[in-house]
Amino acid sequence: MQWDEFLRQQAATHELSPEQTAAFLVRFQAENSGKSEQEIANLLEIELSAFKKRMSPVYSKFAESCPELAKRQRRKFETLKAYLTAKYNGVTDTQPKKEIQHNIPPAVPWERFVGREAELQRLHEMIQQSQQVAIVAVAGMGGVGKTELATQYAQQNLQKYPGGVCWLSAQGIDVGIQILRFAEAKFQFIAPDDRELVDRVKLCWDRWDAGDVLLVFDDITDYKTQVKPYIPANSSKFKTLLTTRLGFDRTLPQLSLGVLKPLAAMQLLKSLVGRDRLKNEPLVARKICKFLGYLPLALELVGRYLDTMPDLSLQTLLKRLERKRLEHEAMAEANPLMRYEYGVAEAFNLSWDKLDENARNLGCSLSLYALADIPFDVEGMEDDEQREIREKAIRDLLELHLLQRKSKGIYRLHTLIRQYFQMKLDKSSKADEVKTDFAAQMVTVAKLIPFQPTLDLIQQLTPLIPHVAEATNHLTPFIKDEDLITPFTGLGHFYQGQGLYQEAEPWLSQCLELIKSRLGAEHPAVAMSQNNLAELYCVTARYSEAEPLFLQALELIQHLLGGAEHLVVTSIQNNLARFYRVTGRYSEAEVLYKQALEIQQRLSGAEDISVTPIQNNLALIYRLTGRYSEAEVLYQQALEIKQRLLGTEHLDAAICLNNLAKLYSVTGRYSEAEVLYQQALEIKQRLLGAEHPNVILIQSNLGELYRVTKRYSEAESLFLQVLELRKRLLGTEHPDVAISLNNLAELYYATERYSEAEPLYRQALELNQRLLRAEHPDIAISMINLAKLYRATERYSEAEPFYLQVLELWQRSLGAEHPDVAIIMNHLAEVYYATGRYSEAEPWYRQVLELRQRLLGTEHLDVVTSLNNLAEIYSLTGRYNEAEPLFLQALELNQRLLGTEHLDVVTSLNYLSGLYYLTERYSEAEPLYRQALEIRQRLLGTEHLDVATSLNNLAEIYSLTGRYNEAEPLYRQALEIRQRLLGTEHLDVATSLNHLAELYESIGRYSKAETLFLQALEIRQRLLGAEHLAVANSLNNLAALYKLQGRYSKAEPLYRQALEIIQRLLGVEHFAVATSLSNLAELYESIGRYKEAEPLYQEALELIQRLLGTEHPNVATVMNNLAFLYKSTKRYSEAEALFLQALKLNKRLLGAENLNVAANLHNLGELYRETRRYSKAEQLFLQALKLRKRLLGVEHHDVATSLHNLACLYHTTRRYREAEPLYHQSVEIYQRTLGVGHPYTRTAQRNYVLFLIKAYR
Repeated sequence: MQWDEFLRQQAATHELSPEQTAAFLVRFQAENSGKSEQEIANLLEIELSAFKKRMSPVYSKFAESCPELAKRQRRKFETLKAYLTAKYNGVTDTQPKKEIQHNIPPAVPWERFVGREAELQRLHEMIQQSQQVAIVAVAGMGGVGKTELATQYAQQNLQKYPGGVCWLSAQGIDVGIQILRFAEAKFQFIAPDDRELVDRVKLCWDRWDAGDVLLVFDDITDYKTQVKPYIPANSSKFKTLLTTRLGFDRTLPQLSLGVLKPLAAMQLLKSLVGRDRLKNEPLVARKICKFLGYLPLALELVGRYLDTMPDLSLQTLLKRLERKRLEHEAMAEANPLMRYEYGVAEAFNLSWDKLDENARNLGCSLSLYALADIPFDVEGMEDDEQREIREKAIRDLLELHLLQRKSKGIYRLHTLIRQYFQMKLDKSSKADEVKTDFAAQMVTVAKLIPFQPTLDLIQQLTPLIPHVAEATNHLTPFIKDEDLITPFTGLGHFYQGQGLYQEAEPWLSQCLELIKSRLGAEHPAVAMSQNNLAELYCVTARYSEAEPLFLQALELIQHLLGGAEHLVVTSIQNNLARFYRVTGRYSEAEVLYKQALEIQQRLSGAEDISVTPIQNNLALIYRLTGRYSEAEVLYQQALEIKQRLLGTEHLDAAICLNNLAKLYSVTGRYSEAEVLYQQALEIKQRLLGAEHPNVILIQSNLGELYRVTKRYSEAESLFLQVLELRKRLLGTEHPDVAISLNNLAELYYATERYSEAEPLYRQALELNQRLLRAEHPDIAISMINLAKLYRATERYSEAEPFYLQVLELWQRSLGAEHPDVAIIMNHLAEVYYATGRYSEAEPWYRQVLELRQRLLGTEHLDVVTSLNNLAEIYSLTGRYNEAEPLFLQALELNQRLLGTEHLDVVTSLNYLSGLYYLTERYSEAEPLYRQALEIRQRLLGTEHLDVATSLNNLAEIYSLTGRYNEAEPLYRQALEIRQRLLGTEHLDVATSLNHLAELYESIGRYSKAETLFLQALEIRQRLLGAEHLAVANSLNNLAALYKLQGRYSKAEPLYRQALEIIQRLLGVEHFAVATSLSNLAELYESIGRYKEAEPLYQEALELIQRLLGTEHPNVATVMNNLAFLYKSTKRYSEAEALFLQALKLNKRLLGAENLNVAANLHNLGELYRETRRYSKAEQLFLQALKLRKRLLGVEHHDVATSLHNLACLYHTTRRYREAEPLYHQSVEIYQRTLGVGHPYTRTAQRNYVLFLIKAYR
């Protein structure tokens, strides 16, 4: 007995599992002596830990017969090897035990028997449970390794059958005779020859040696004649194992054997050609295994062929196999070194010979289908006789395992069987006829695919698409000329409709090339192919490639038609015009749309339904260029035609309603838009059902309308519904799903639910990046949205790179002169604006305005936006005289384009009144704020967030002009609206709390103010976290209140905290930093820490001058503050110089009639009074008083302050008669405007009493 055979015997005796047996055999084989465990694991292609895990139970099982193993913790391998060696030597040296009789054919070496460990274990379990086991190959063909599996089982389990193992080949001489010969040779029993063969065999069973017996019937083709007559009856010691390529009666236990797994196939190939050869070309090796369908017979034939040709590369062999397929010499004939006597084709011939003509014809027809599941249902056949013939043919193919049944009506061919049937078909006289019929079937399928297939249709057609592609790739010579374009465009539309643009492009580009080569360059199908490919390029933003194709298509079709007017011409013109629209070339698009419309009207009539799509497209151009009245006329014409010709209940009528609703939404006619959207939605739902992509589109538009009009709960409900439906109907990987994610994120952004918006924006971006080319506009839009979120959450450093990236992308793909380029430039300017980089923002805003005026004309809503943005920069940089005309121009333009009753007009009113507010022209600001409030209440109702904003604006004017009793109810009303609509936990609520707190602070109700400031701070911290500008703003507000109350120790840390947050978020070079420095300096000045205050004021002044220039009102403010410090420290000459500079600067920038100028006059007068220059002081006090009375009216606390300070001057200079009425007036005004408890009131009263005591003492 050989060592390897002895090891197998020991493995079987100790009942090792297949995995354990493999590890055990390789570990103890002689050629592996001296190799490390890691090297052994590498041979098995498993991890070292997995090898050790397999060997551990091996040692445990052998420990029963080798007790020394149980005692050892180390050197177990050496101990077991010594034990096995001694036992092996003992077996060969001493008298052997009774030998088990068998005729098992030789098995392949264990290392080549790969990928069947699980089946081997399952076979063992089944044999223990049953008398008979059949091994059936589901993949069906010969060559899957049925015989080898049975051989390995018999070899490894020989010791379990002391009665012997009798191997019987069903394809040789009669099985009964083989049994008799085995009994004679092994047991010297000769059955009498005067009986029938069956009886003689029965005698053999009766005289058989004691112990269990295994009978193996190999390659059974007829169970009734080859097996059933000979199997022993009623004897538990006989186990019967069958191998067959047929399907047996299901009453027999069956083990289905398929092809190898890919990894096992690679292992088998490696065992034949060597590890190093596969390592050089691993990917090619995998392709060879796949090409061979992982069939063990084919793998072994090819492996042995490679072994005989050591210099042949795998790549070369693969090319040859793909070219010659089963006829290649590697597979055509059997290898003499192999036990199996057939090549692959020869093995299949054995099954082919058993088929009738119908089954053969069906197999050949099926081979034309792709290597994929084949939908092949016979139930639709009307001719019952033909159906029965077809059913029998399918049954015969299934029985011989030449065809696999996957499910009802779904079948599949193994790759090599498919090649075999194709080979047979090519030799048939009917080959061309069969191929022509198959190609025609696939063209019929392709004709079912529209330009935009629904998900239902996609799901229905998906199983057929590989077969349409197969016919399109390989059978175009058998497709009629008039149908040649059909399968290519069908496949292109199938993928394009799902957003799978990369998959669509090859079909459309191949179509164009094939049409040219087969039909010639001057053919209408060439023009249509160019048009189809151009449309794909347009959708994927490859505009430079799309335009020449559109132009070529148009020129060719016009040339072929001799300049005649034709509907095909209008179709291509329409598509080219759409391209111009997408690329922002509106004037060129308009010309083409008009041409197409005129031709269409002449050919079909002005009232024909075919005119309406062009009318809709032209109307869209008018809408985009702000010509809303012209757009409305066309939209209404298209709607009337469709309703008249098709009826009101038609999908095309619903499309027109949707388009008109979009126009009304853009122009702020929201109530009209909503009615039309609802009508369109109801029509589509009735005609298409609730779950249809076209229905979803209307729902999405309606949700957008609700978002714009701030009906957020309704918008959210619709957006969520649309997202869920799109995922279900289109699948999760579709561009429309990305659009829905963006829409929902936009809603969350609008309601400041940033933490919910961000992941949705990110998902949309990642989905678009997976599905679309890098240059696609939808990717850019997703990046813009995410950048906008970063901007809103003050993550400017993250926003800017996104904007720059999109700007570069769009300039490259759309050109510098495009409206979308203007949009992104505007966003970038907004980042610079928000970060105080005004000198960088201004040129961008200027460029955007000029670009929009060039592209869209001066009368357009986007131009209004640009005018407002530029005016805002001028306003912030103190250039109020330049800002005002721009704000006025924007307001007038909005009113002309939209009418006076529109929300965008309200925006313009607010911008202009905001400017008047900044320049303290309160009397001009107030009527504008009132007008804005009234329009909003009329358009939106009283319960709306925008109404709350207008109430706040108006209340602020009342507060600043000392009309606190009028301001308070408005602030309260705004707060209550926001709390009702948004809940108590919202940033807008925090803003309202701040406004009300500031009012209470102004009138000395400090405890109420503190409560509200703290509430606002807590809300902002909860919603935004500690690091946010809004939180810094709340800290500053609270600190200012504490400073007013003299609670300086509480104020200082809050001012410091606010300064640090602002510096971290905005950097040290920002005007907000200057404001914070100034606030902290004012605090230090209040408590006499002048040395700390001065450098802060100076730093703030230098920073403001660097950022805003020397000519800005904020510069004057900081100068004024620093001058106060100098006055407090008796540095009067320095203080005077700064007070004078601040006064001159404000007069230049704001004009002489301004409250800042009044404050400057008052402050300078105070300096002169303190330095006893009383006449100069009096003059300035009187000027300030007159100015304040003119600007604020007599009932304002600033007027009271002027009166009080003038009274103090007269008191000091003993002009008591003049002082007394001024004291009296000031106290009364303070009491009426601020209340009796306000510090200003109490101070004025105290000074008045002291005056009276002194004057009348």
